This record gives sequence, structure tokens and C-alpha cells, in this order.
Amino acid sequence: MKNFLKIFIFLCMTGSLIHANDIDRSIVKIYTVSKAPNYQEPWNSTVHRSSGSGSIISKNRILTNAHVVANQTFLEVKKYGDTKRYQAKVLQVSHDTDLALLEVEDKNFFNDTIPLTFGTLPKMQDKVTVYGYPMGGNTISISTGIVSRIEHNRYVHSGQSFLSIQIDAAINPGNSGGPTISDGKIVGIVMQQISRAQNIGYMVPIDVVQHFLTDVEDGKYDGFPKLGIYMEKIENPTQKEYYKLDENSGGILVVKILYTSPFKDVLKKDDIITAIDGHKIESDGTVSFRENQYTHFKYYVDMHQYGEEVALDVLRDGKKISVKVKLSTEKSTERSSFAEFEYDKMPTYFMLGGYVFTPLTQNLLNASNQPNLPLRYGATKFPTQDNQEIVLLLKVLASTISRGDYGVSFWKIDKVNGQKFKDFKDFYKLVNTSKEKYVILEDNDGSKIVIDRKKALDIQEELLQRYSIKATESSDLK
Repeated sequence: MKNFLKIFIFLCMTGSLIHANDIDRSIVKIYTVSKAPNYQEPWNSTVHRSSGSGSIISKNRILTNAHVVANQTFLEVKKYGDTKRYQAKVLQVSHDTDLALLEVEDKNFFNDTIPLTFGTLPKMQDKVTVYGYPMGGNTISISTGIVSRIEHNRYVHSGQSFLSIQIDAAINPGNSGGPTISDGKIVGIVMQQISRAQNIGYMVPIDVVQHFLTDVEDGKYDGFPKLGIYMEKIENPTQKEYYKLDENSGGILVVKILYTSPFKDVLKKDDIITAIDGHKIESDGTVSFRENQYTHFKYYVDMHQYGEEVALDVLRDGKKISVKVKLSTEKSTERSSFAEFEYDKMPTYFMLGGYVFTPLTQNLLNASNQPNLPLRYGATKFPTQDNQEIVLLLKVLASTISRGDYGVSFWKIDKVNGQKFKDFKDFYKLVNTSKEKYVILEDNDGSKIVIDRKKALDIQEELLQRYSIKATESSDLK
């Protein structure tokens, strides 16, 4: 009997080791060479080297974070137990949800590997294991922890809010993109950590990963449906009474609707959305996605793909109505705010006689230490059909025609020679096609900067050489 127990224990241990080794062979280290743009000097960039982690999944693909490969110029991957690096390239990327798929042209890379499969959304207190290559190490690192929280959080890479899972496993730089495993299956992708906290890390949950993979099956990334609605919670009893909402009922108040919103034809200002796909919205704007577990109500929008329908229960002037909305793909690429993150491209800019212009992006705001509160507040607003981008006079380089204006920077421009414009390309066209002697830039307060067109053009080449600038405009404007 004792011998039988020893054999049984040995077999169990052996089976466990084989299973663990199968997972190890499916974890890869990713080496990235990236070109980091300088948004305050948009003609400049610096080259960085970094590393991250990833996992081999079906169809000879590698799943990782978008921030691991963002702005990449060269990618290599190495699998566990191998010393050879293989060249890779990005197949699909979702900067919104910090996910990316890579492919390797040399299929020998996938020899002796077993693609990992996917599990389901873990529960609170579930044990999970994190695999990866933290802190630049060449040997795989494995750490364990538990699921401590599941709710919507801000994804640092995109600044957008999606469902995320908080875990207490040790996560360090280099872990990014590695899988979080439960019962031998992927339940999330390591994403970010709180550096000043004790073992608080976050992962992209499997529900978001599966949405991304389903989305790109047709070879194109559409993304997550955007609401395009300014909303407010209704928790105040007097406010509920004013909007004829029962004191014990919940919902969110529609304050403003973006012109590209998929809900623009079915919702009105002051509507109260009380349920989505049959799920009650609480007074704090959350919905139950599990018993006694709540998260932001847009969870049930995030679970949809573009082209699908979402059902809403609405209270309008005290009357209950039900509506259905098709989440159209036609406007899926429209901007939802004036300042968004951009990746995998150099900044857009244009220079005229030392005056440097650029559109406002979140990258630029993050790169600047200027408070400029009105500009930062305005950047959060919805674009309109006639006003898609905020255009800035970024800085003024010293030249014979710019004396007295050197101190001007981050100045918002609203008109060119009295004409408004839609976006940066429209602004660029107005400046370049005008036949006026002067280019007159004006803000909404009436302040003006005047540039002599001919004098500005005459010194362009001199300024390019003086400041080591490659071109007077970015390549996307040519």
C-alpha cells in the first residue's frame, strides 16, 4: 500500500511538472527597439530599448501588451529554454485596451511549444500565477497571488477606462504582456502596477482579451463601442424628485450627446438611462455583473462588438420607454475628446518663420509641465462637427521676424485671417493657400499674432539648418 501511494504521489508530481513545463515553453521574452517622439520638439525623437513578456496562443500568434510594442521600429522574441532570437512584427494592436498580437515569420520558432488556451473571468480570492521576464532577466519568473478586486479602472497606456483585475502577485517592469494563469489557462494579461504600493498590480481580464481577439478575426481592429455621452450620476434625493425618478431607483442622467454618438437618434438631453440589456443601473452609475459585485455601467456596452444592438430602459419626462441602438462602425474612429493618446506615429507639426504649430494631444499634455488649466480642461470636451481638433502655437523659435514673441507657447489658435477651421489639416491649408500679405492668428479673446508671409518663407531654409530640423512640416502633411 505504501509503495502504491509513493507511485501515485510521484505520478501526480510528474504530471504537475509536465503541465508547468508546457506553460513555460509558451512564455516568450520580447525585445523592443522603439522610437520615442518628442512632442515638445516634434521633429525630434530618441531610440529606446526595452523588454516585455508574451504568451503563445493559437494560430502561431503571440499575445502581449500594446505598450510593450508601441512606437516599435524592430522586434525580436525568444522563447523559454532557447538562446536564439527571432524577428517578429505586430499583427494587430489595440492601444485602447493595451493589447497586441505578434507574428513570427520563421515558423521554426513555434517548434516544441503548446499554445495556451483561455479560461473564464476569475472570482475574488482565486489564486493566480503570473509568468514573465521582469527586470530584464533572461530566466522566466513565476509568482503567485490572489484576485483582490475586479472593477473598471483607468488603463494608463490609453487613459481610457475598462474592466480590470487587481492582483497581489509581484509585478515589475518586464512582466508587462505576460499571462496570468489559473488552472492552466490564461485569465488575464499583466498590464500595470502601482509603484508606491505593496504588490498591487493590474491585468487585462479575459473578457476584454476575448473581445479583442473576436474583433480582429476579420483582419481589422474596430475597437470598443464608444458611448459619446456626457453623463451624471443621480444620487441626490431632490434631484431624483426633480427628474421624476423614484427615490429607490437608480440611473444616469444624459447631459450631452456627441454628434457621432450611436445613441444620438434615440436619446435626448435629460433622459435617464435606468437599465442596459436588462441590467439595472444603480444610483452611483454601476451595474451588477456578479452577485454583490458592481462596476461601471458601460461594462455591458464593452461586451458588445460594433454592429450589435444594445437595449436601454429610459425614463423620459417621468415616462418609461425602451429603445434599441445599433452600435454602428461608421463613426468608430471619431474622436471622443480633443486630446487623445496617439502611438506608432511621429507628431504632426508645421513651422512658418520660426512659429511652430501642432495639434493638441494627450501625449503633448503629459510631456509638458505647464499647468495651463483652461487648456487641459478644454481638452476633455467633446469635439463638434465643425471643430475636431485644438490647434496650438507650440513655441516660437528665435528669428529675425519673431522677436517679441519668444515667450509665447501653448497658445490656442481659433482663427486664421478671420476664418475658423475644422482640424489641423484645415488650419495648415488655410495658412498655405492664403494670398494675404500677413498671416493673422487669433484666439477667442481677440488676441492676435501677425506673421509676414514672404519674410517667413524667405528664412525657412536658414531656420532648418540653424535648429537642425529636417523639414518644415511632418511627413503626414506632405
